[in-house]
Amino acid sequence: MTHDRVTDADDIGHNDSSNPDFDTVLQGFLTRRGLLRGSFGTAATLLVGGGLLGCGSGDPAPVVPPVTPPVTPPVTNPPPAPTTLQLNFDPVAKSVADMLTVPVGYTARVLYALGDPLSPLVPHYTNNGTEPGASFTQRAGDHHDGMNYFGLDSNGRYAPDSSTRGLICINHENITQIFLHANGPTAAPRPVDEALKEINAHGVAIYEVARAADGNVSVVRESILNRRITPNTPMQITGPAAGSRLLRTLNSLTGTESRGTINNCATGNTPWGTFLTCEENWAGYFARAAGDNAVRGGDTARAVRALTRYGIGQGTAGSYAWASAAASDPSDWTFRRWDASQSGSSLDGSDDYRNEPNTFGYVVEIDPFNPLSMPRKRTAMGRFAHEASAYAKPVAGKPVVFYMGDDSRGEYVYKFVSAASWLEADANAGAAVGDKYLDAGTLYVAKFNADGSGEWLPLTPGNPAIAYYANYAFEDQADICINTRLAADAVGATKMDRPEWTAVNPKNGDVYLTLTNNNNANRPVAGVDAANPRSYGSGGNANGHIIRLQETGGEGAATTFKWDIYLFGAPAAADAANVNVSGLTAANDFSSPDGIWFDSRGICWIQTDDGAYTGTTNCMMLAAIPGSVGDGGPREITNTVGAATSTVTTHVAAASTEANLRRFLIGPKGCEITGIAMTPDMKTLFVNIQHPGENTSVAQMLGGIPESSWPTLDGAARPRSATVVISKDDGGTIGGHLV
Repeated sequence: MTHDRVTDADDIGHNDSSNPDFDTVLQGFLTRRGLLRGSFGTAATLLVGGGLLGCGSGDPAPVVPPVTPPVTPPVTNPPPAPTTLQLNFDPVAKSVADMLTVPVGYTARVLYALGDPLSPLVPHYTNNGTEPGASFTQRAGDHHDGMNYFGLDSNGRYAPDSSTRGLICINHENITQIFLHANGPTAAPRPVDEALKEINAHGVAIYEVARAADGNVSVVRESILNRRITPNTPMQITGPAAGSRLLRTLNSLTGTESRGTINNCATGNTPWGTFLTCEENWAGYFARAAGDNAVRGGDTARAVRALTRYGIGQGTAGSYAWASAAASDPSDWTFRRWDASQSGSSLDGSDDYRNEPNTFGYVVEIDPFNPLSMPRKRTAMGRFAHEASAYAKPVAGKPVVFYMGDDSRGEYVYKFVSAASWLEADANAGAAVGDKYLDAGTLYVAKFNADGSGEWLPLTPGNPAIAYYANYAFEDQADICINTRLAADAVGATKMDRPEWTAVNPKNGDVYLTLTNNNNANRPVAGVDAANPRSYGSGGNANGHIIRLQETGGEGAATTFKWDIYLFGAPAAADAANVNVSGLTAANDFSSPDGIWFDSRGICWIQTDDGAYTGTTNCMMLAAIPGSVGDGGPREITNTVGAATSTVTTHVAAASTEANLRRFLIGPKGCEITGIAMTPDMKTLFVNIQHPGENTSVAQMLGGIPESSWPTLDGAARPRSATVVISKDDGGTIGGHLV
């Protein structure tokens, strides 16, 4: 998820390795799947409250009178159980209106918006920028992003099958700065309360929800489980990097603790019932003084190489200049820590915050059911711009496997394989078993071969390619876990078009990965390859695609796989041969896939974060019923940008149709659609609307003419990121049903 106002690695790209984007032409053939039959009409819409649009048993056995000899009654066979999954809604039309539109027969309501109190003791949100910064430790943060639902029983314990009571764990990725302050933000040096408000509006929230008999869902503000986790919340560092000298700061002389989590993007959960939040574009928040490269202690070249690879350049103030707020109190770590310059004289960084960036960029495990628990940063899973962390279905006696993307142009796809083998007794066992599976294992990075095969390359000291690379000598596994991007460069991983969310199809184990987009600087015509095969228009892959892979033998711990491209984002009217390769229509065309998630039935939900198609439609969410890797075949794509051309052969999935790929939702102006969760009975859907109206200027805000006024929709109110809850008007299952 990318936002122009932050210096994000995914916007700029810091991968200067010479790793190939791909090899040569793909060989072989693939079989084609049959398509689901079905038809549907044109979607209509219905205005509802809150500024939202809503577009058998067998025969009984016969009675037999007593006779001699006895007569056996005939057997009546029940009808076969439904086995085919089918989408159950009409597609929503594209729209640029400042509305949230869902299909006819569905209703959406705002559940949890920016500033909403999580305690009955906190005042109602005024939405005029006057709330004090400290209050956001008990209010909803901004930029609602990835989230998960955890069922609760009547005693407040984890109940995986509960649909009427549960916890929502949600990321607050970033902020739309101007809406948080009465008159917009003050220039540096930043006022303390402004900086504190912005810091506290980041992080994670956990809040209880309850569904009434009529289907309405509400936040339980009196719940003792409600909790905000901010960039100031104490965290424990675990795994191979715990205690490393590269993690020592004034806040943790031992390198075993850190403060907070930030830029939390997508999420995940674990088979043992905990929440995983993923730190994405954390690098842009840090300042570094001009000339800092020349004064770095220890191995200067090595330190600078690592900082540069993660995009933390010298002479930068940080996205929101929080470090400048320390001018009022230089001893206050709250703000000083955002300056990663070397100011102390120690060799290990324990007398300043030069190593503070090294404490971010991890998957963080949180126990939703214990408000007093300390979150844990799982360093064994690597450090980069983490997106979702999705696990494969665990199998007794085999390792637990998680898949992850690094959201930056030209970055990589990773997986983590636990050292411990799965025990069925650990299912839903809670946070007590997290250390067992997430602190030891093997981290891999993907190499996609042009013939449709792939390899998982181990990031371990035992891999000879990691011994020394580009002025960086790796010391140990801790070093690899902290400087994972450099290690992935060293082994020759495949550069991808912004790897975002990962998801695993529960029906066949295929792993899906959204590749949101790329630009001409990072993906010119000459740089296309089989897994990233398009460069068109003004250059680059503006509309993105979704790739999927299948592990060899269905084994999560396999070191090889095969892959194909499931969907190509494109306008419906684009060149069908080389751009709209998936044959998208007006009912399902999309651009810049970002969020992706499977429900337990096997419906794949796709969300967009787009800037290339917004003149035609706002961001959206689609529902799909996919096949499996290998159900399509090879496809030759010719790329043309000006006078430059190139041709590449790739793997393409069987064609999707409107029967198995439809647009479900359109958001308001300026928003991103991101974050999705559903109750186990499939009757309540939670979706996040992030940063509506983000293109508003301070003058427009103060003049009462923002780009969007959603969810108020009065044309003048400041817009608010929010979670909406969606239900089917007839009380049925959302998105699809078995036939």
